[in-house]
Amino acid sequence: MRSRHRPTFPAALALVAAMCFSFGTTAQAEVIKIGMSTALAGPAKGLGKNVKAGVESYFQMINERGGVNGHTLELIALNDGYEPDRAAKNMRKLIEEEEVSAVIGNVGTPTAVVTVPLANQLKTPLVGAITGAGLLRNSPPDRYVINYRASYAQETAAMIDGLLKSGIKPEEIAFFTQKDGYGKAGYDGAVKALKARGFNKTEFLAHGRYLRNTSRVEKGLATIMKADIKPKAIIMVGAYKPCAKFIKLAKKKLPDALYLNVSFVGSIPLLKELGKQSEGVIVTQVVPHYQSDLPGVREYRSAFAKYSRGKPESFLSLEAFLPRKFW
Repeated sequence: MRSRHRPTFPAALALVAAMCFSFGTTAQAEVIKIGMSTALAGPAKGLGKNVKAGVESYFQMINERGGVNGHTLELIALNDGYEPDRAAKNMRKLIEEEEVSAVIGNVGTPTAVVTVPLANQLKTPLVGAITGAGLLRNSPPDRYVINYRASYAQETAAMIDGLLKSGIKPEEIAFFTQKDGYGKAGYDGAVKALKARGFNKTEFLAHGRYLRNTSRVEKGLATIMKADIKPKAIIMVGAYKPCAKFIKLAKKKLPDALYLNVSFVGSIPLLKELGKQSEGVIVTQVVPHYQSDLPGVREYRSAFAKYSRGKPESFLSLEAFLPRKFW
């Protein structure tokens, strides 16, 4: 690896703006390499492929307009299968071998657990990761971590507010989460919101869990079904395949319950998995609807239709497209 100048930046937005303009020898090359480590295969591939498509559409749009100061943007996307060990190897390869100027759009909390320390250690910006976990939201913020999306705590707090306003009691809420940092972040956010609203018996609420990259949801469902109070709403923090399986099974016993999912679940893949069983399923979002009339969304639809090779529009590809607007 040849040596490179690594700048310091006074503010997060300055870092993003400078990323493609002030990286010394790298930025002077004809091609500006940007890395991504994401799930392109396995149970979470629908998430990674949507994010990759959104970023690629934006890059192709910029390149067609002449690039960044005449330099072409190139995305180097590596598959980590939503597994931390592979994500760590990918980060080192992208930064030390491919010599990328930044890493963007990484998908997932369990992978962020290892990629965030590496971004800071190797002084390479990690921008717009698709995760709402608190580990990317330190105070004061990490110099090389730039967030765009809302946190899982904010999403689940919004769910709690909506449920309570609809008349559902706190003791009628249950949880189904992925057994890792991702699931914990969403669960902790909901518990904090309940306590802030005066409910302090959260430890008695049913909480079923499942292992990442599996669809073994039966034990988690059994835990919820053993609850003393029949749940009217289940807050879910997981990936689309296991969540879809859980909903299909749970609806046999709880047909009238609400099933609330955070945005990371992937609403379009979840809808495809559920088919006609999507009634009563709610997904919070951290971006506008991809069919809205907002200027940035219209630009996304135009670019995505032109460059995505027929892929359907989605919240995730829009989320991946929008942060690049700051560049």
